[in-house]
Amino acid sequence: MPAPCAGGWRRRTVLNWHRAAQVPVVALAALLVIALIPAPLSAQFARAALAEDSAPYPPLTYPLVIKQVPGAPIYYTLGSPGIPDQQNEGNTSNAGFVITSDGVVVFDALGTPSLGWNLLQAIRKVTDAPVRYNVVSHYHADHIYGLQAFKDHTSSIVIAQERATEYREDEETSGERANQRLDQRREALAPWVDENTRVVPPDITFKQRATLYLGGKRFVLLYAGPAHSASDSMMMVEPDGVLFAGDVVQNDRIPFMNADDVDTANWLRSLGEVEKLDPKFIIAGHGRPSTDAKNAVAFTRDYIIYVRAAMGKAVEEWADFDATYNRVDWSKYKNMPAFDVNNRSNAYRIFLEMERLQFRAGTSEH
Repeated sequence: MPAPCAGGWRRRTVLNWHRAAQVPVVALAALLVIALIPAPLSAQFARAALAEDSAPYPPLTYPLVIKQVPGAPIYYTLGSPGIPDQQNEGNTSNAGFVITSDGVVVFDALGTPSLGWNLLQAIRKVTDAPVRYNVVSHYHADHIYGLQAFKDHTSSIVIAQERATEYREDEETSGERANQRLDQRREALAPWVDENTRVVPPDITFKQRATLYLGGKRFVLLYAGPAHSASDSMMMVEPDGVLFAGDVVQNDRIPFMNADDVDTANWLRSLGEVEKLDPKFIIAGHGRPSTDAKNAVAFTRDYIIYVRAAMGKAVEEWADFDATYNRVDWSKYKNMPAFDVNNRSNAYRIFLEMERLQFRAGTSEH
């Protein structure tokens, strides 16, 4: 842990690791307990005020819209359902924050430093409490570039599942090459992503499960991957019963599945775990929130099952992918955002996944 700054607040971290019986997807393999000791905050607030005056990142045309979970000190913002572009200024994912008596826990940080900065300023409008943690659902660009603002202007600790550390250019199993994606976003999202934009790595990682106790609340971090990515994680906030589901739960657009780390079979199991958690309120990684777990997971689950069925049948029949794709009835999905960009590549990725499953089944019989 970094040494405390003069006049700042002190942090003590206690790590207690426990083994537990295995359960599907969100197995209890480890428990991380982090305790904080608050101290004077004047220096941190002074730094925040100075940063606000200096406007460190290119301004947004449209400010973030912050909504509150009814009856809880939990807030969230919803991104555009499309893919990151100049029109939406890279604001395509959801993020949120939880206010406690001892500080703030932020879940995800949005897709540009400017968006992260706006999220930080939105927090400052609600509370003067320090940002203690940034919990990251997974390391994809649309969720992490905003971490730069928090790392530059707060003392927050970034927490992610351990496979988030694979997010670098030379990692062969990475679903999204960090430097290649950053170069692409510097072109697509200039000036909000530029030569000064960088990827902020996690400060702490966990394997299967981690628990934070802060200000009378319990934050349970659950590994749900590999599903949409290698490092998919969710955060359950107790006693409020609010689940930040990350990209395991998506709606209102065709999800991105064209990556080596995507595992749709495990993704379906993770959606089942969301239902078992039975949260009172679910904030998806993309799309609208919900008070009904079954309804919240329905779109993602139905889409995965539909594509798996079509591609699985093609594999069983040794059919050509292109011919199969053109025969499938996509009318239910073709008018949704990101269909043209994601659907064909999703289908091909699942086609390959079903081929691997068939191969494994065939070799196990011999």
